[in-house]
Order: sequence, then C-alpha cells, then structure tokens
Amino acid sequence: MLQNNAHLKSLIASLWQNFWEGGIANPLTAIEQITYLIFMKRLDDLEAKRERDAEWTGEKYISRFSGKFQIPGSNESIDKNELRWSVFKHKPADEMLMHVQMKVFPFLKELNGETSPFTKHMANAVFIMPKASLLVSAINIVEEIFKEIEKDATEGGHAFQDIQGDVYEMLLSEIATAGKNGQFRTPRHIIKLMAELVAPQLGQRIADPACGTGGFLLGAYQYILTDLVRKSEGSSSSPLGGSRMGVDEDGFERAAISAVLTQKVKNILDKSFVGYDIDTTMVRLGLMNMMMHGIDEPKIDYKDTLSKSYNEDSRFDIVLANPPFTGNIDKGDINESLKLPTTKTELLFVERIFNMLKMGGTAAVIVPSGVIQNSGKAFEALRKMLIEKTELKAVIAMPSGVFKPYAGVSTAILLFTKGGETNHVWFYDMQADGYTLDDKRNKIAESDLPDIVQRYKVRDAKKDNDRKLKYFMVPKKEIVENKYDLNLSTYKEEVYEEVVYEKPEVIFGKLENMEQEIQNELKELKKLMNPEGMK
Repeated sequence: MLQNNAHLKSLIASLWQNFWEGGIANPLTAIEQITYLIFMKRLDDLEAKRERDAEWTGEKYISRFSGKFQIPGSNESIDKNELRWSVFKHKPADEMLMHVQMKVFPFLKELNGETSPFTKHMANAVFIMPKASLLVSAINIVEEIFKEIEKDATEGGHAFQDIQGDVYEMLLSEIATAGKNGQFRTPRHIIKLMAELVAPQLGQRIADPACGTGGFLLGAYQYILTDLVRKSEGSSSSPLGGSRMGVDEDGFERAAISAVLTQKVKNILDKSFVGYDIDTTMVRLGLMNMMMHGIDEPKIDYKDTLSKSYNEDSRFDIVLANPPFTGNIDKGDINESLKLPTTKTELLFVERIFNMLKMGGTAAVIVPSGVIQNSGKAFEALRKMLIEKTELKAVIAMPSGVFKPYAGVSTAILLFTKGGETNHVWFYDMQADGYTLDDKRNKIAESDLPDIVQRYKVRDAKKDNDRKLKYFMVPKKEIVENKYDLNLSTYKEEVYEEVVYEKPEVIFGKLENMEQEIQNELKELKKLMNPEGMK
C-alpha cells in the first residue's frame, strides 16, 4: 500500500518543505495549491489514455484539449493543446509561471462548463505561486510522485486509479489541527468501518451533510465498487479472470476497482453522491478529490444544512457523517423542520440526518459522548426520537484517542434505520482501532474493526446477552427505563478480578529486610567514599 511507501512519503515531505520555504505556510492553502498541480497532471494523463483508447478501438473521442480556449479578460485565444501538463512543463521557468497563472488555471476553472458545481466553486479560486522556482521544483516532485505511483501500480498489481487518491489522502493527513467549530478529518479506517456497516449498494443515493473533503462519500464509492467485484467473482460467468480481491492494512476486503467501472456503472455513480459543507476551500478540495477518484461530475455544494435554505428531506438511502461537535447556530437561522429545543449543532445534525433519510434509509453518524448520555432535555429528546422513530441498530463506543492528533474527545458511532422498530440495541466497546491511541497514531496489530463488522452482521438478541464481553444487546424496555441513556457503561457489567494480598506480618517482614539491605549498601558506599578506604 502507498501508505507504506517510504520514497513516496519522502517526496510528499519535500513538496511540503518547498511550499513552506516558498512562503505558503498555511497547510490548507498549500494542499489546495498542490492539488491544482496534481489535478493538472492527472487531467493530462486521463485525456492521453482516452485518446489512445479511442485510437485503438476506432471510436471517435473529442479531447478536452482539442480546439481553442478564449483567455479571460483578453481578445487572445490559445490552442488548448498548449494547456496540457506534458507541454507546458518544458517551458522556461518565468514563462511557465505566467502561462500557468494566466492560461492553464483559468482553463481548469471552466473545465466542466458554466453550469457545473465544479466551475461554480472554482470561480473564486486563486493560483498562488510566489516565484517561478517554486513552480518548477513542485512540478518536478509531482512528476516523481506519479512515477512512483505507476511503479507501485505495476509491482503491486494495483489499478492506477485505485491508488491515485491515496496520495491525496496522504496530503490531507498533514492537516493536524482542528478547524472551526470542531471540524477535523475522520480517519480513513473509521470511514471504511462505517461503510462496511451500512453496506451501500449501486443505485442508492448517498449523502453527507457536512462532507469536508468528501471522505465518507469516497468510502461509500469504494465499498460499492469492491462489492461489485465480489459479486462478479462469485458468479459463474465472471468476466474478471482471476481474483481481484485482497485484504487491506486495516483488515477490510478491497478490490482493484477498474475492472467493474464500466460506463453504465459510472453513469449511475455520477448521480449517487451528494455532499455539503460551509467551508468553500473544503468544497473545492472535495470536488477535486472526487474527480481524481473517477467521478467526473461530483455534486458537492456550499450549503449550511441546518439553515432555512436547506430542503432535501426524505431523499437519501444512506447518510454517512461526522458532523461538527462543538458549535451553536443562531436560533433564527435554524431550519423549521428541526424540532429539537436546542441550538447545539451536534444534536441538530443528527436530527437533520434523520430527516434527510428516506423511509427505510440507514445512517451511520459519529457523535460525541455527550449526545448518548447527557441528561439535558434536548439530549434526551434526540435519543427518544432514535429509539421510538428508528430502528437504532448499534451504538459503537470508540476510544478517546481515535481522533488524535486533532482532538482527544470520546465518541461513538450511531447506526439507525428510519421508520424501523427498535427492539434491542447492539453495543460494542471498541478498545483498539489498529493504531496507537497517542498523537503519533502508529500502526499496531491489535484492531477490533474486523471483529465489529463480523459480529454486527450476526448479532442476535438471544445469544449476545453476556454483558461482560465487548459486545452485547440491550432490550428497548431497559433503555427507556434509563431515560434513553445510550452510554455503554450504563449497561456493561465490569469484571473485577479478586486480588489476594499477603498477610500484614509477611509484608512488614519484607519491608524490614529491604530496609536492612539499604542500610548495608549505604555502609559500603561510605567506605568507598572514605579516603582511607581508597588505599
């Protein structure tokens, strides 16, 4: 896997260092500028491949780089072929900087036509490159990164498009500070876990009301494609010719997705994913992230889904989210469909997700521990809604180190289906997520994640009743009696090991012996320090 590629990590570190030394110290700004360069390179490579494929098959293909481009703010037009990465990278440094700033980047901004979300959100984007030498060095490093990706694809047997996004994720992992209102990246392995639990299917509409860079949408996308490979290999007429399945570093089954990404599948997927965010930079990053994973027309938009302007209720089959934890919204701005007596965003987002779901739709959402246990009126009202108006399938308590280095908050995953009936709730006490729970988050062997998926799929109210284990089921009646408390520790039986102590006289005897030994050692030390004793 790319995450274990030391040379690639070194190249990305060099890229960061160059931008830092070039005067771009803000990590988000640097990521945005690096992403533009990777996007330019990727676009050229994709078009070159499509042109070769069309030539081979004899089909007609009109490249994005064919024809003329009218340069904004001037009467000049330019052959679009001049805007290709493979062409402009050979220009002299100063000329290349002006060419990219004044011609290539404006072309990129209008790439998908005037009506596309991408063009709309790129309107105010700026290409910041303080000096030509920084652009030259960055282009050289990006070239090396792509060579390393191709090498990894050849030697590791991965499809290029499967691992393209991994580089982007490695860049995103450098953002090690929480954003405004408690926003921070969700670890990829937690996204994978949640996708496995909701098991999205091709044709379902999937949303994230606070999507950031689109991690959950991509997690669902990759699960769907892996599931298509799994089903294809399970059929007697499988066209894939040999297994494309494997287990990744987090213990989840993954496939080389290019084998199933046909035009028909692609057309369905292009309409399947919807995301919203209130940070314009995140919206742009999310759009490019989706496009670099093979979704040409992503639907990520700038919108506050808690506000009066949002009206997408009862439209989605799946919602996956890790909404902001520590925020409040002005009471006058709250959408009329949100009925909870609160301005706390961590509560309102769960109600928003409930409203977004179609009847029978399923959500997996990360919440801070306060949501599942606080005794306030709004907290209890939300939990009552989940128990009485959904099938609350699972509460998975996560250790507080999962979101380090961003934050040390204690969290849980809630899994529920709108319109279902709660009879029992399945609890799981996650103690290890495959990484150390400190700021370094180094990979370790211990992980509960595969066990969670396996046991969730076979959960049984009659069998999962030993509350001394990591997992167990609790009947609805008991939860209602506890004022809808969903805190795992309320129901878990702690196992206390009996400790047998020695008798007091034995302990005192050992202490006296220790004291005598110390006295003897002090006498020996004094002899050594005495000059007479040195002769």
